[in-house]
Amino acid sequence: MLGTTVVRMQAKVVCAFSVLHCAYMSTASTNCLYSVHFQPQVFDAGDYFGIMQVEEVDEEEEGDEAMEDELKKKPNPGNEPCFKVIVTNENGIQASNPDSIFLIDHAWTYRIEHARQQLLHVPGLLHRMANLMGIDFHGEIPDEGSVEQVLQEMWKYNQTYQLSQGTAEEKVPVWYIMDEFGSRIQHSDQPSFATAPLFYMPQQIAYTVLWPLRDLETGDEVTRDYAYGETDRLIRKCVLLPWLPSEVLDVNCFTPEPSDEHYQAILAENKEKLPVAINPSVYDKDKVFKVFTDIQQVLNSLTHPRFVFTDKEAEADILYNFSHFKDYRKLSEERPEVMLNQFPCENLLTVKDCLASISRRAGGPDGPRWLPRTFNLQTELPQFICYFQQRERRGEDNHWICKPWNLARSLDTHITNNLNNIIRHRESSPKVVCKYIENPVLFHREDVGMVKFDIRYVVLLRSVKPLKLYVYDVFWLRFSNRAFSLDDLDDYEKHFTVMNYAPGVTLKQVHCEEFVPQFEKQYPEHLWTTVQANIFKAFAELFQVASAKPAPLGICDYPSSRAIYAIDLMLKWDTSRDGKRIMQPQILEVNFNPDCDRACKYHPTFFNDVFSTLFLDEADNCHVTCII
Repeated sequence: MLGTTVVRMQAKVVCAFSVLHCAYMSTASTNCLYSVHFQPQVFDAGDYFGIMQVEEVDEEEEGDEAMEDELKKKPNPGNEPCFKVIVTNENGIQASNPDSIFLIDHAWTYRIEHARQQLLHVPGLLHRMANLMGIDFHGEIPDEGSVEQVLQEMWKYNQTYQLSQGTAEEKVPVWYIMDEFGSRIQHSDQPSFATAPLFYMPQQIAYTVLWPLRDLETGDEVTRDYAYGETDRLIRKCVLLPWLPSEVLDVNCFTPEPSDEHYQAILAENKEKLPVAINPSVYDKDKVFKVFTDIQQVLNSLTHPRFVFTDKEAEADILYNFSHFKDYRKLSEERPEVMLNQFPCENLLTVKDCLASISRRAGGPDGPRWLPRTFNLQTELPQFICYFQQRERRGEDNHWICKPWNLARSLDTHITNNLNNIIRHRESSPKVVCKYIENPVLFHREDVGMVKFDIRYVVLLRSVKPLKLYVYDVFWLRFSNRAFSLDDLDDYEKHFTVMNYAPGVTLKQVHCEEFVPQFEKQYPEHLWTTVQANIFKAFAELFQVASAKPAPLGICDYPSSRAIYAIDLMLKWDTSRDGKRIMQPQILEVNFNPDCDRACKYHPTFFNDVFSTLFLDEADNCHVTCII
């Protein structure tokens, strides 16, 4: 039975939480970051707010039953004791008053990959976070157990924003935890206040803006909506699970392919204009093609005598661009004979949520065996939670990897078995969540032990109708730097293989011609020719389903298009239908305009082979294999 003990914080204590007054009115949504200038800070929030502590008492002690009922509706995010923020000003707070705007300081701002190290090494941070979250920690030296508790519990307190400018690394979402005052503002479906992150330019620092949504009287509670902007009842239930745990087992966890309208909406969002129908162009056998490109690797490596470069796009026969081409309609109407290195609607392959959607054409709602089970967190959150909870009930492995729809190089990619973590990631940027491969085929490194590795193949799409697909005969390998185990999920060098962009990190190089005999020595029952045949079969199925429907439901059949993609994959241990242990390819992603630096460095004829195959239809003397 709950009773209440009210503790009114003195003004000087609340001010220590850096709740500031400012003369600025915001109508921002909670997931946007606004940059503003405001009037000088006034530390007077203690004149307006107090913090009420709610403690458990013995059943014999009398309690306020109305307060008990209210507390059950608004659970504290975290462990006991429970705190609530209330209005203490004798005149209340008026929503129309331009002075009724407050700033909340942030106690901790970080990126997820740095969280553990900061808790271990920033003086006082672990102690403050543990106190804020109600975690017992009384030691002077941070210990791994307390750090792990904070890392698990922090998803009930985390907020996020994302910078709109800068490099890809700088745009990775920033997470923050409001100070003790802000973190004790409870949830309500009918909130009395709203919040939004704000970036204060003079100090180059972020705050949270707090403003009233209605007039409040003395004693009224300050609340906010933890599921701000969500109107669908089921989605709200899912979003609020970190604070209001419940089961979502009554939802069908199957994820059929989205409707045709879904693909139409993607086309409109991408602002891509489909081409008009054209006939394939016929070129003289001795024609020398003028190539317009902004890709330095092509400029440096393409030496085939039938290709010359031009810096005038208007006179080019081939457009080989790094950035996405949009206006296929204009090109098809005005210059249908001009070839280019992209297909309309190829984002169905290269964007992770679309890749999962079209792959269901091969494997049904669960997807094909060559793609990890994948959910779109924006559109399939209830189905994912149902699937997660079903696996949890059955005692099955529940490690998952959250990935942005459209980023490469493992940026903003995180592995976890914490459902709250995954649900909250939905707020940062559009993401998919994929079943983490808990039983990967490993490779023995003498210096490290058994490590994860992935494989990159370059595929060349010559045409959609007829479907003609080649794979480059050389593949590339990437290795983790630490022995694999299903722990230390934030240890990048254990769980990830992309090391060539991380400063100060060892990059293990093994060429494919060295890898194959080592692999077969480690796994003598699995010949590489058999493994690779299964890989190529997966590639063929993927491109068949990607081109099975007309645009925008599939890759557009545009005769002047050609393309090169990089497919990253891993191998996992699986069981065949006849009970044999097999190595099952798992496609991780398909990359548009991949980095070909290593290809050019170790195979100088790489782009000559690519251009000959794609633009001259001369593949016989090139290092490529036709798989469709």
